Amino acid sequence: MSGFYRRALSKLNRLNLEQCRELLVSASQEIFRLDTVLDSLPCGILVCDEKHHLLMANKAALRFLPMSYTEGDLLWELIPDEPIANFFQQVLKHGDRVLEHEMDIHTQGPGSGRLLSISVHPLVEKRHITGSLVYIEDITEKRGREVRLRRAENLASLTTLAAGVAHEIKNPLGAISIHLQLLRKALGKKEKQQEPATERAKASEGSPLDTDALVDKYFSVLNEEVNRLNGIVIDFLFAVRPMSLELCEGDLNALIAGLGEFIRAELEQSNIRLLLELDEQLPPVLFDERYMKQVLLNLIKNAQAAMPKGGLLTIATVGRDSEIRISVCDTGTGISQENLKKIFEPYFTTKGNGTGLGLTLVYKIIREHQGEMSVDSREGEGTDFEIILPIYQKKQNLINYSGAKNEI
Repeated sequence: MSGFYRRALSKLNRLNLEQCRELLVSASQEIFRLDTVLDSLPCGILVCDEKHHLLMANKAALRFLPMSYTEGDLLWELIPDEPIANFFQQVLKHGDRVLEHEMDIHTQGPGSGRLLSISVHPLVEKRHITGSLVYIEDITEKRGREVRLRRAENLASLTTLAAGVAHEIKNPLGAISIHLQLLRKALGKKEKQQEPATERAKASEGSPLDTDALVDKYFSVLNEEVNRLNGIVIDFLFAVRPMSLELCEGDLNALIAGLGEFIRAELEQSNIRLLLELDEQLPPVLFDERYMKQVLLNLIKNAQAAMPKGGLLTIATVGRDSEIRISVCDTGTGISQENLKKIFEPYFTTKGNGTGLGLTLVYKIIREHQGEMSVDSREGEGTDFEIILPIYQKKQNLINYSGAKNEI
């Protein structure tokens, strides 16, 4: 098509007024069609001249960055996100070619973090660089699918590994616990039989009470460690065994409100204010009350640990279309981007005494509810966990032979 217009322009002096008008209309239609194509693309397109002034931006690019389109301004001066603006300034000034450089961008509002893949190519015309072409792709959902697949694979590997290991550990732990109890009883009987001799030895050898206290201390330590190991094994078994959910239609707001009253006093002792923002129009949803309480308590405890100096914990619900969203947001220390990618993986923990299974179990419970879970965090600002649960559809729509819908 561009060849046609070049030939037409070369013969412009020989065209009459009507032919010029037709040529202009045709060109305007072609430009309008190209603009429509660019604005319909799911990827962002930016075009700059050789001095890095913005010449063109499609709708996707304006939405991704976001920025206001002012033709002729320097590209990096139009972008409000400082890290991305600095990236464009450095790349364009040095004339670098960049392929699929991933960058995070945050806009206002919870859960607004997006992951962008940015490529920068030279704009070449007749073997001369006349500017730059920027290609932007939102890969948030793509990376989310990859993460969910990796979590599923990790849970599968956890099932294979931990099922055997947990059973192998649990049996000797039970034997150790029983024999510790028997040993304590045997020592108690022996002490009673030796009481007269013990009384005579007090004056010459000192009181045996110190030794008894030391033995009791050692027994307590052993019992604590056995119980701790047993708790870890139970967590492993819980993580690998299929869940038997008892799904009942219920009110999530009532569950959260009751849980809030239960935990509020403990949070206030840690200088944490609890704020509940519950959607009054929230429809009922199918869930297992016991497991859902475990999910929320785990998230609340994590938030409490992330706010050692106090802060604000917000639990909110909202109903959208065919789903319910539950958000648990804190104003704590936040999570680094490196750790954020591994937050739901088995065995990953930043706590000194953690098993790394807490959030893995939370994720598994939500998946058993046919739901999804995501996390957004910024270091020093806080962390937002979001749970998405499907709304139970009581009505099924069928289409009869005439194409009309019937409800049953």
